[in-house]
Parts: sequence; C-alpha cells; structure tokens
Amino acid sequence: MKSAGSFFGGLLAGAAIGAVLALLYAPKSGEDTRKDIKRTIGNLEEELESLKIKLKEKGGELKEDIKKRIEEIENRIAHLTAEYRKES
Repeated sequence: MKSAGSFFGGLLAGAAIGAVLALLYAPKSGEDTRKDIKRTIGNLEEELESLKIKLKEKGGELKEDIKKRIEEIENRIAHLTAEYRKES
C-alpha cells in the first residue's frame, strides 16, 4: 500500500516538473506563461486530492478485508480446537 502511494506520488511529482518545464520553455509571454503555470498547478492539486481519496478508500477496503480474514482464521482455530478436545 505504501509503495503504491510512493509510486503515484513520484509519478505526480514528475508530471508536475515536466509540465512546469514545458510551460517555461514555451514561446509565450510571461503573463501567459504564469497563467498556464497557475492553471497546471490547480489541475495537479485536483489530481492529488483525487488520488488521496482513492488511496483512503483502498486503505479502508484493505482494512475490512483483513478483519474478515482474521475472523475466518479465528473461527477455524476455534473449530479445530473444539474437534481436538472432543478427540482427547
């Protein structure tokens, strides 16, 4: 889970750097370039927020899955223990 977040964080950072460099080297006026940078940063902020929400959702799903598996294992252990006691 953490590695996925690191990967997407690096991907987002790389995209941001690439976008800003592309804007800085574009043949536009300073004012147009600043507007483009501001718009690009706004878009990246929205993408980052969306990514945060998705990661939180996945984390919640993972937590529920782990709880379910633990309950299944506990039930199986209880069942096996009961069978063992019957045989003893």
